[in-house]
Amino acid sequence: MKTSQKPANDYTDGNIPKQLILFALPFMASNAMQVLYSLVDMLIVGRFVGSFGLSAVSIASQVFTFATMLSMGFSTGGQVYIAQLMGADKKEHISFTIGTMFSVLIILGVSISTLILLFKDGILGLLNTPAESYSMAQNYLIVCAVGLIFSFGYNMVSAIFRGMGDSRHPFWFILLASVINLLLDLLFTGLFRWGVTGTALATIIGQAVSFFCSTIFFYKNRADFYLNFELSNFKIRPQILVPLTKLAVPFAISSCAINVSMLFVNSMVNSLGVYASAVFGVGCKLDDIVNKFSQGIMLALSPFVGQNIAAGKTERVKKGVLWSWFYCGAFYAVFTVIYIIYSRQMFGLFTDDRNVVEQAPVFVSAIIWGFPAMAVLRGSGGMVQGIGNAKMSMILGILDGFLFRILLSYLFGIVMHMQLYGFVLGYGLACYAHAIPSTIYFLSGKWKKRKSLVEDI
Repeated sequence: MKTSQKPANDYTDGNIPKQLILFALPFMASNAMQVLYSLVDMLIVGRFVGSFGLSAVSIASQVFTFATMLSMGFSTGGQVYIAQLMGADKKEHISFTIGTMFSVLIILGVSISTLILLFKDGILGLLNTPAESYSMAQNYLIVCAVGLIFSFGYNMVSAIFRGMGDSRHPFWFILLASVINLLLDLLFTGLFRWGVTGTALATIIGQAVSFFCSTIFFYKNRADFYLNFELSNFKIRPQILVPLTKLAVPFAISSCAINVSMLFVNSMVNSLGVYASAVFGVGCKLDDIVNKFSQGIMLALSPFVGQNIAAGKTERVKKGVLWSWFYCGAFYAVFTVIYIIYSRQMFGLFTDDRNVVEQAPVFVSAIIWGFPAMAVLRGSGGMVQGIGNAKMSMILGILDGFLFRILLSYLFGIVMHMQLYGFVLGYGLACYAHAIPSTIYFLSGKWKKRKSLVEDI
C-alpha cells in the first residue's frame, strides 16, 4: 500500500547540485564534529600524556573502530533499505525495519563487547603494541568495549536519519556528543590526570548521551518518522531481516576488510617503534579531516541515489555522481596544498616531541598520492551503495583492504625497505582498487538495470 503524501525529504525532483550540497552540508558539519571528537582525544592525550599515550590511543582506537564497523555494516544496510522505501513511497514498512535493526544491533553489540574483553591481550599482541603503550592501550580498549553498545546505537540512529533524507538532526546530536567529549576530556584527562582511560570514558559517555537524546527525539516525533514504539514492533521479523542481512553482511565485510587492513598496516608501523606509531596515529587523524568532509558528500549521495533508483530516475543518479566528483575533487585539491605547506605545524598541534613532528612531511608526502582516488570513490562508491549493490561493495572493500592495502604496504615498507614512507604510501594507494572498478561500473551503465530492493513489497 502506498501513501498519498510525498516524503518530507524528497530528492526525486529539483536542482541536483543545489540539493546535493545542501543535503551534504549538515553531514559535513556532522563529520567535522566527529573529526573534532577524535582530534580532541589526540590533542589532549598528546599534551597531557605524551607520545606513548598517542601510540596507545592510535592502536586501541583501531580495534574500537573495527568493532564499530560491524554495526555500521548493518546500519548502512538499513539506511539503503529505508531510503528506497522512501523513494518508492512505502513508508508503512519503515517502523518494522527500524525495530528489527534495533534488536539485532543490541544482540550484536553485547556479543562483540564480550569477545573484545575476553581476547584483549591477544588482540594487542597481534598488533605489536609497544611495551611503553601496552597498559594504556589495554585500559582504553576495556572502557570502549564496555560502552560499545552505545556506539552501536549512536551509529544506528544516524543511519536512520540518513535513510529518511534528514541530514540536519544528526548534526545536532553529534555536536552534543562532541561538546560532552571535549568537556569530559579536559576534566578526566587534563584535570583528574586519568590518562587515556579518561579519554575513553569521555568518548563513550558522549556517545551514550547522544544516543539517548536522539532516541527520545524519535519517540516524541514518532508520527513524523512513521515509528511505532510498541514492544511488539521490536520483534525481529524474518521478512525484513533477510533483505537487511543480504545488505548488511557484505557492507560489514567491506568496512571490516578495510579496517582489518589498517590494523595490519598499524602493526607493521608499530614494529618501527613508538614514535613511528605516534606519527601514523596523528597522520591518520589529520587525514580524517578531508576524508570526513568528502564522506559527507557520499553520505548525501547514497540516500539520494536510493530514492531515485527506487523512483526509476536513473538520469538523476548519473548527474548526482558527476556532481559528487566535482565537489570532492575541490575538497581534496585545497586540502593537499594546505597539508603540504603546513604539515609540521599541523602535527605540532598534537605534540611538542620533535621525534614525531620532524617526520610529518614523510607521512604527508606519501598519503597525498591516494587523494585523487578518494575523491573519485566518494561518487562511484556512493552510487554502488545507494543502489543496494552490497556484493560489489564487499568485493571492492576486500580488494582495497585485504589485498592491496596490506600487500602494497608490505611491498613498499618491508620488501623495498622504504619503512614509514612505504607503509603510508601503500596505505594511501590501496584506494585505487576501489575507485577504478566502481568508476568503470558507473560508466558502463549496467547499474541502471538493477531491480529496486523494495519493488516486490
